[in-house]
Amino acid sequence: MDIERWTLNIKSMFNKLKQLKDLRDQAKTMQNALSGESATEEKNGVKITINGNLEILEVKITSDLSREALEKAVMNCTNDAIKKIQKSIARKMQEMGGLSNFGL
Repeated sequence: MDIERWTLNIKSMFNKLKQLKDLRDQAKTMQNALSGESATEEKNGVKITINGNLEILEVKITSDLSREALEKAVMNCTNDAIKKIQKSIARKMQEMGGLSNFGL
C-alpha cells in the first residue's frame, strides 16, 4: 500500500470518528431536551407524573378505593401517562428534525 492510499484511509477513519462524535453529541442534546418533557395523568383519585426519560416523578392517591380497584387505577393511570409522554416525545423529536439528524 502506498503512502497516499494509507493517508486517505487514516483520514477516512478520523472523519468517521468525528461523525460518530457529532451523532453522539446530537443524541445527547436530544435526550436532554426530551428529559425536560413531562406528562400527568389523573384518574379515579390517582395522579401520575412521568418525564421524558420515562421516570415516574410523582404518584398521588386521593381516593379510598379498595386495594384491587386502587391497583387497577394505578396501572391504568401509569399506562396512560406513558402513552401521553411517548406522544409528546414523538412530537418534540419531529420539531427537532426527527431521526433525519442522525442520518436515518
